[in-house]
Amino acid sequence: MPDTMICRAFLLLAASLLLQGCVESRPTMLGAPVSGINHTSAAINHFSVNGGGGPNLGPYGGGPRSQMCCAMLPVQWREGLTVVVEWEKDPSPHDYANWSEPLFSDAWSALMKGHQSKYTRHRAVVEVAPYQELGVVDVHFLPCDQVVVSAVAQLPGMPGYPYNFPRRMEVPSTCPTP
Repeated sequence: MPDTMICRAFLLLAASLLLQGCVESRPTMLGAPVSGINHTSAAINHFSVNGGGGPNLGPYGGGPRSQMCCAMLPVQWREGLTVVVEWEKDPSPHDYANWSEPLFSDAWSALMKGHQSKYTRHRAVVEVAPYQELGVVDVHFLPCDQVVVSAVAQLPGMPGYPYNFPRRMEVPSTCPTP
């Protein structure tokens, strides 16, 4: 008799597991690749979107081929959707190319330490442009330490992409105050 109860319990468990496979469950959040496009002459040493890392970007660099994983975003866009973008910027990325000190010497290391002291760190809470289908999270780095974020399923420059910034943008004589 106990074997019959065990057998029934096992069959009931197996049937409930099989039925769970029939229920369609759609995720509400997904991890989307993170990409950056730098429209400035500075270097973006590193950045993140909601804690998900993005690649380093040289001056005027980046784009669809420079992706890392991942930022969690809702599958369905909603009004007021924001992300937190954090980044470190090197305002003079070409300065060390002119140093005559031997690479990694004490003199070079001292110059590099002084150079790194000019790095700036930034944080912005940014609205995400509306999307119909979640795609790559593109962060556009603009002059005056401004950023905009898109997560559409289109590539930059294609129809339906929300931003059309020139690749090279100059810093205006005065930047808007936050």
